[in-house]
Amino acid sequence: MSGPADLLLFAHLLARTDDKLEVEHLALLLAEPEHPGLNIPGYLNKLNVMGELARIKLKSCRGSAPADRIVPILGLLFGELGYRGNVTDFYDPQNSFLNHVIDRRTGNPLSLAVVLLAVCRRAGVAAEGVSFPGHFLVRVAKASGEMATIDPFDGRMISPSVLRSIYESATGDPGDIDEQFLAPASRRQIVLRMLNNLRAIYELRGDQDRLRFVLERTALLNPSEEVQRRLDSVVQAVALAPRLSIN
Repeated sequence: MSGPADLLLFAHLLARTDDKLEVEHLALLLAEPEHPGLNIPGYLNKLNVMGELARIKLKSCRGSAPADRIVPILGLLFGELGYRGNVTDFYDPQNSFLNHVIDRRTGNPLSLAVVLLAVCRRAGVAAEGVSFPGHFLVRVAKASGEMATIDPFDGRMISPSVLRSIYESATGDPGDIDEQFLAPASRRQIVLRMLNNLRAIYELRGDQDRLRFVLERTALLNPSEEVQRRLDSVVQAVALAPRLSIN
């Protein structure tokens, strides 16, 4: 388990402005409790290699809009490299650890989105995360200025009707989608969603040590009375009622 130095490093990385925040680096730091001695530079380099492969693919791309330029990247990741959503064990905790996602090439919508966004950024393609209810998404601009939505669970662009179905399934609301749910997520919001997923895993496990690890970092990123209360409870060895993961 990590100590004060690891928490200090996490705080140091969080001190950057949002546009300079390295989500994938922070994600790998969150995997360290499960994988002591994790080779973080090695995994960041694997993302660099995928980014370079994506740049090569883009040389033959005719369109200039991000929605056109992301197509070869989707083909690379979800076609040639075989990335896919973990449909056999969606709630496997390993789906939340970026090193395992990179090694096994499978994960949940959020972790796969982190890989996709990291590769897009390295390849110079403007893509944004969308903190959609129950299912993290990615969006890119079309030549018309409209936004195209990508489901990172299977690497495909989805229609408005499919998007509405995902929304209804997550919220129980058959009506129109609230526009706030389609807004681009900041990098801090992405990291916070990852922390919330891990928090849910460790609460369900009753793993107080790892839960404390997550809550300490949540308190740095998004301090609130509730987070501090839950952290105090863990420090005092008080069991907490688990909350659902949001993926």
